[in-house]
Amino acid sequence: MKKKVSFTSRGQRADIGPYIIYRIIANRYVDAVGPFVFLDHAVPIKHSADEPPKKANGKGAHPHRGIATLTYILSGEAVHLDSRGHYAKVNSGGVQWMKAGNGIIHDEVVNVDAKSSDLLTHALQFWINLPSKNKTEAPEYLPLMPNEVPQKELENNSGWLKVIVGEYEQLASKIPNYSKQFIYHIHLEAGKHFSIATENGLEYAVFLPLNNGTINDAEYKKGEFLLFDKEEGAIEFSDNSGSATDFILFGGEPYTEPIIAQGPFVMNTQHEISEAYNDFYEGKYGEIDYSLANQRN
Repeated sequence: MKKKVSFTSRGQRADIGPYIIYRIIANRYVDAVGPFVFLDHAVPIKHSADEPPKKANGKGAHPHRGIATLTYILSGEAVHLDSRGHYAKVNSGGVQWMKAGNGIIHDEVVNVDAKSSDLLTHALQFWINLPSKNKTEAPEYLPLMPNEVPQKELENNSGWLKVIVGEYEQLASKIPNYSKQFIYHIHLEAGKHFSIATENGLEYAVFLPLNNGTINDAEYKKGEFLLFDKEEGAIEFSDNSGSATDFILFGGEPYTEPIIAQGPFVMNTQHEISEAYNDFYEGKYGEIDYSLANQRN
């Protein structure tokens, strides 16, 4: 039996600075998929070879509390700085994970990957809602370089599957889990098929970032978000377009605590939201030391 699609939508335009952004979730119908309360798609942009790189210089700095952010860099080079002294550059195919915990300020920019010739920037950012007991913990940061992201070749030269978060068969991501959760990047070659069994009690969604694709015998357009029903069943991915297709499959255990989201903070009560803002304005999240980037370049 194949799992049924209960809802489809397309993102709302929500540009940030020079990036063309589509907000996929939350939307008017879906507050969360498993622990994921937010997904932004920074669409592919082709840059000129002589375009100067963007720098993290404070203009894009902003706080977070109560969540972990995860940026998956499909194309480009992401630079990260935060108020807890972390600095890193992550190239195409890599991941940046930051546990905001009890409060952090970060600054993140994406430039063309100097190691690639495609001159593209393209990324996904998820917010992972933390259980209430973890919202008060100290912030953490973990960058995964492309070769640290587990990848499995699919049978019959069908393509590959990357485990961005969670586990799949013998593969396990280094990204910490606070509940059962997963993000898989499935790449199918032209004319190929791949099926994955679902687990009872978990929530599942798919996003198509680049091309049209066929899911359980129905064709969907690039940029579409699909939410599946809660019944058990397989999800079958197919490529009938004549060129390779990519699917982002994500979800996990439902978040059962109250969700109160406001601005960059996701907490469990309105009082905690007020505390998050007060602590930020009182300087308790610290400051970013931008000299770290100069010292390590």
